[in-house]
Amino acid sequence: MLHISNLHYRYPGPAGAELTLPAFSLPAGEHAIVLGPSGCGKSTLLHLLSAILKPQAGSLNVAGTDIGGLTPRAADRWRGRHIGFLPQKLALVPSLSARENLLLAAYANGEPGDAARADALLGALGLADKAKAKPHQLSQGQQQRVAIGRALFNKPVLLLADEPTANLDDAACADVTALLIAQAAEAGASLVIATHDARVLAALPQATLLRLPVSARSGN
Repeated sequence: MLHISNLHYRYPGPAGAELTLPAFSLPAGEHAIVLGPSGCGKSTLLHLLSAILKPQAGSLNVAGTDIGGLTPRAADRWRGRHIGFLPQKLALVPSLSARENLLLAAYANGEPGDAARADALLGALGLADKAKAKPHQLSQGQQQRVAIGRALFNKPVLLLADEPTANLDDAACADVTALLIAQAAEAGASLVIATHDARVLAALPQATLLRLPVSARSGN
């Protein structure tokens, strides 16, 4: 499902940081944890996997698609249909309700919104009574659940989570990690979590580990 060979990306500028990854593969339905301290390139790798960034060298194939061969418009379409992304900054639209934030995933992909699916996801995430609530009316944990629902709305084959447990206490960390695992299983998606949190590693003992070298020095 995911195959990487001699992947390279360097940010512009004379002091541009870079990420190099010789090889990595992940079968469909399996999970991976991208490990490393801040600044090693974890966020950059997730942006490459989601076709937000384009590889400058090497091969990156996700779900049968050569990411490097996509035009920007094709990359946007492909991402909307195949990738679910949970960023560090949740980026919920403050003027929209929880339900509308989920439906936004369909609208952004040029598809009609499915309110029944949005409500079913909110229910699975323990937010059935928060469908009409705006982000400012939700706790941080509830906002994160909405963001997880938005990432899953289009039934992705690959779910990416960037430091989803940062700044969470142990109980909240366990809750969010369990939600990601359960929802990925429900969607039949592979899950890739970028983190430096040992608690996530303990929660996913069967996950494939990808340790990025500190020398990568790119992004987060």
